[in-house]
Amino acid sequence: MVSQTSETDIKVTFRGKTPVINLPLRFTVSEAESFKLTCQQLFSQENTTGKIIIDFSNTNFIDSCGIGSLVTNLKTAREKDTDFVLCDINSQVMGVFALTGLDQILIIEQSTQPEVKSNRKSDENQLPITHPSIKSWVKRLIDIVGALVGLFITGILFIPIAISIKFDSPGPIFFGQIRCGWMGRRFRMWKFRSMCVNAEQLKSQIKNQAQGAIFKNENDPRITKVGNFLRRKSLDELPQFWNVLKGDMSLVGTRPPTPDEVERYEVPQWQRLDVKPGMTGEWQVNGRSQVKNFEDIIRLDLKYQKNWSLMYDIKLIIRTVAILFEKSSGAY
Repeated sequence: MVSQTSETDIKVTFRGKTPVINLPLRFTVSEAESFKLTCQQLFSQENTTGKIIIDFSNTNFIDSCGIGSLVTNLKTAREKDTDFVLCDINSQVMGVFALTGLDQILIIEQSTQPEVKSNRKSDENQLPITHPSIKSWVKRLIDIVGALVGLFITGILFIPIAISIKFDSPGPIFFGQIRCGWMGRRFRMWKFRSMCVNAEQLKSQIKNQAQGAIFKNENDPRITKVGNFLRRKSLDELPQFWNVLKGDMSLVGTRPPTPDEVERYEVPQWQRLDVKPGMTGEWQVNGRSQVKNFEDIIRLDLKYQKNWSLMYDIKLIIRTVAILFEKSSGAY
């Protein structure tokens, strides 16, 4: 399991009987781990009041682990019937909350000082650089060019694929599923439909052969005959070029998780959301369907983040194309 021991102390003060957690300048993985432990201690104390204040006045950087720890403790606070209040958030951090939609569910109190007041539109232009790939305009250019080429190929193959899907199984041609992207932002990822129309409702009846916060079944009965072919050739993923063009995804990145997977994450595992999810990546060229342990996916995603460069992306794209022509390639 991915783990990281934190030596970062989170300072707690009190306003009367109300605990105030003072966050540091940067709210990343080590601080997020310490923050989670601090909150757990406060929640377990019998004399804790019905309110906890999180002071962001000194914080100007937050990554996906910081977001993850807030979401986790917010759920616990609601279970404990405790108000979880964030105060004095600057524009950079507020931009992240606006991106992820947390500004709509968190209780946020701002002081009257002009420097900490939030403007949602300007906040979104001051998002943190959680990884070098996020600010690379060359990577984005490669994504746009690759997406346009991919959509052209998708257009050529659309008619035979659409006819095959319709003849094989009643239902729509496309399947849209909510996934979590950069910093946990949710988006709808598109695929050619490869399962029966009620696949999501039947999921609970299918045995999960994977370990951890992922779902896989080698002989999933929900997959149609045409869907099985599309998956083996990775043709079902062609519509994701639209997600790449929009900027929700990249050609190369980490595996895009579903919201129910993310809800099971421990704080360090949120690191995989520091980069955009990709159509391909380390998990794709290192077994894909054969990778059945969530911890292995985490390891591969963190490996990608550590080794990232434009040349590294290009090598992964070339390896992906080569794998697509192998008989044993594809997903199930």
